[in-house]
Amino acid sequence: MKLNKLLERLDYEVVQGSDEIEITTLINDSRKVENGSAFVCISGAVSDGHKFIPDVAAKGAAAVIVEREAEAPENVTVIRVKDTRYALALMSAAYFGYPAEKLKVIGITGTKGKTTTTYMIKSILDSVGYNVGLIGTIEAIIGDKRIPAANTTPESYTIQQYFAQMVEAGCDCVVMEVSSQGLMLHRTAGIPFEIGIFTNLGKDHIGPNEHKDFDDYKRCKGLLFKQCRLGIANVDDKYFHDVFQGATCRTETFGFSEEADLRAENVQLVSRPGYLGVAYHVAGLMDFDVEIDIPGTFSVYNSLTAISVCRHFNVPVEKIKDALKKAKVKGRIEMIKVSDEFTLMIDYAHNAMSLESLLTTLKEYNPKRLVCLFGCGGNRSKDRRYEMGEVSGRLADLTIITSDNPRFEEPQAIIDDIKIGIGKTDGKYVEICDRKEAIKYAIENGQPGDVIVLAGKGHEDYQEIKGVKYPMDERVLIAEVLEELAEEKKQEV
Repeated sequence: MKLNKLLERLDYEVVQGSDEIEITTLINDSRKVENGSAFVCISGAVSDGHKFIPDVAAKGAAAVIVEREAEAPENVTVIRVKDTRYALALMSAAYFGYPAEKLKVIGITGTKGKTTTTYMIKSILDSVGYNVGLIGTIEAIIGDKRIPAANTTPESYTIQQYFAQMVEAGCDCVVMEVSSQGLMLHRTAGIPFEIGIFTNLGKDHIGPNEHKDFDDYKRCKGLLFKQCRLGIANVDDKYFHDVFQGATCRTETFGFSEEADLRAENVQLVSRPGYLGVAYHVAGLMDFDVEIDIPGTFSVYNSLTAISVCRHFNVPVEKIKDALKKAKVKGRIEMIKVSDEFTLMIDYAHNAMSLESLLTTLKEYNPKRLVCLFGCGGNRSKDRRYEMGEVSGRLADLTIITSDNPRFEEPQAIIDDIKIGIGKTDGKYVEICDRKEAIKYAIENGQPGDVIVLAGKGHEDYQEIKGVKYPMDERVLIAEVLEELAEEKKQEV
């Protein structure tokens, strides 16, 4: 492909060489450069691509794309753009032949609910014969292929590569989670979103490697609504108007409020031994009753979002109801059967907002005791630890503090920070650093009518310690614990 074809939707300056040259591959990882590659110099949080120009030139790179002055050997074409991340997104789209233009792309942004809602939308659209790709926190799904995810919103090149594979696999639409980081770093630049969705906004992802402040976080969320045709928003969220301030799309709303275009009415909590769910009536733009096998108010929001989207695909009401009944997401209020007497679930809640929402929801079902097991990630904001400790201390009858992904910190130091938060409440707690031992304690001490939540890990199947990801899946830990308890019981007899 000619270099100028890759650059056709960008403003750029040829600093050295020619934009008429042939390019073999488009690369932003210096280790993957080969003869004839165009290398895009990204200034990342960890390393700066401009530093690798001598290396990539030695490997045979034909062109480098830069955003500031940089020296390169004379046989290498140098193209200067305003922002190399933005350039990578538009060049990647060109490189793969603009695959997003052959798909209906649905993008979901918000602090909570993105993952569950993407799976609900996929479930409904699949049920009426659409071939739906998915990109999100847990995985990318392309036809029968599932690719575990590293980021909620992958790098722009990977997104375009996935889109191209989806077109090849016969997909006609794709539903994707769009993180504020992804928007801020231009990973989704140039994608013509058919529908953009705003779920809600909470004070998360503010920190040195994330957003500088809450206003920046809000602004980045709003970028999605400047590049979609239709914006669907949660009208009940207090930041809805801020996020949609500069929106250029047509807007529709959902929520509990009378002013919502699609409303939830007569919400009822459904509770049976080992089962928690919710039922409600859909009013406004549609009119029917629905029941979902996932508890709580946020399940109402997530399902309303999915219904709002699927209305635009003319899905019959019966299909919507059936698909919502079956929609399940790994690690999102995932019930694991361990006893006939109490309920145990795994959930990804890993910040104060999602933990508060989860525990408040479960309290509404009046459990005998609400037991919350969690830890916090290392090398992340300490505020999250204090806040999560305080939330659990206030809402749970018992908190079991344990380890999450300590990364490069000492697990005990993280636990001590969580205890500062719990100390602001009268909450009872125990601390068991080893996560498996903590889970064993929770199961062994479960009482009839309890609801026990293992929070923070969700779908993750690893634990990150000092730069290494060790295999650790809570479903496996639970199975091992049940075996050990059964063995111990045998030995007592």
